[in-house]
Amino acid sequence: MGKTIFLTKNHIVPLLVVSVMFFACQTNEEEDMVSSYDPIKLKLEQANQLAELPLHCITIEYPNKLGQVLGDDGDLKPPRELRPAFYGCFDWHSAVHGHWSLVVLMKEFPELERKDEIIQKLENHITPENIAIEVAFFQDENNTTFQRTYGWGWLLKLVEALHTWDHPSAQQLEQNLQPLTDLLVERFIEFLPDLYYPIRVGEHTNTAFGMSMAHDYAITLGDEKLKLAIETRAKDYYLNDTGCPIDWEPSGFDFLSPCLEEAFLMSKILERDEYEAWLSSFLPQLQDKDFELAPGIVTDRADGKLVHLDGLNFSRAWCLTGIANKLPGYDHLRNNAYEHIRYSLPHLVDDTYEGSHWLGTFALNALIQQ
Repeated sequence: MGKTIFLTKNHIVPLLVVSVMFFACQTNEEEDMVSSYDPIKLKLEQANQLAELPLHCITIEYPNKLGQVLGDDGDLKPPRELRPAFYGCFDWHSAVHGHWSLVVLMKEFPELERKDEIIQKLENHITPENIAIEVAFFQDENNTTFQRTYGWGWLLKLVEALHTWDHPSAQQLEQNLQPLTDLLVERFIEFLPDLYYPIRVGEHTNTAFGMSMAHDYAITLGDEKLKLAIETRAKDYYLNDTGCPIDWEPSGFDFLSPCLEEAFLMSKILERDEYEAWLSSFLPQLQDKDFELAPGIVTDRADGKLVHLDGLNFSRAWCLTGIANKLPGYDHLRNNAYEHIRYSLPHLVDDTYEGSHWLGTFALNALIQQ
């Protein structure tokens, strides 16, 4: 069973034919024959379809949400001039993680159909000249807090992906990004001691999410100073937390789970025994083999805020999987992660730009951690 769909409603793009379940989830008969914890495997056909989303949107300049503070008339420029590396996909952070998606897909599937075009666009966007303009924007006195800390975390994840990619272009792209990387690493290190209270929301400013992404970078690249800054502050913020009210979630516009993002971050910085004791106090219900967390329900995927809940389902899935990876006794969480992915995956590609410009990244991040 398939359907013909567009990537966006405003631009003519190739048609994609995808199954209603998109990643060929098993039929009911097949499910009876396999473990309920079997991961959803990303295959080349689906990787090619996933690549279409960022490959298209990283060069789509409008509509665009700039999110900047204007200092004078000179700041009124087209996105391609203000943000020459990351001007597409509606906003800066989506453009950044769109590039991340392409790098990750190329790493996993070097034989992607449009691999040459992907490489060309990465090389065209991430140039020393473009990154110098990006750095200058972040150094502008009116925009020093721009994308704090959500976009900062995604930029560092992009660098991590480039660092671990064996393509001939990867090292040069990582080198081109270095001035911006250094700036945002320093911003993290400077900001965390000043942030007395963590931000516990389900959207961009969630502190645990940004720290988690930056921690991945610090581990992979061996940045001990950043790693120490994150781990010290995470313990300050969260080590004494108990009884997170996950029953209150989700809020109407969430694309992150405040409780699960915190639990996922702590899984990265605590040793197994310490983490298990902490989690049993923070989210004791997760120990229950019958624990159920219903996927977030989306009522209107053309609404840019309401469609956040599809993103919530993917981000919950990667958190639940991460917790299960840390604690073998929590394997039952994998099935709940699968249910969240299965709810939103059929709707990943639709005829609106509201979800298509970013949800592919969230789906990919959930799938590669299965």
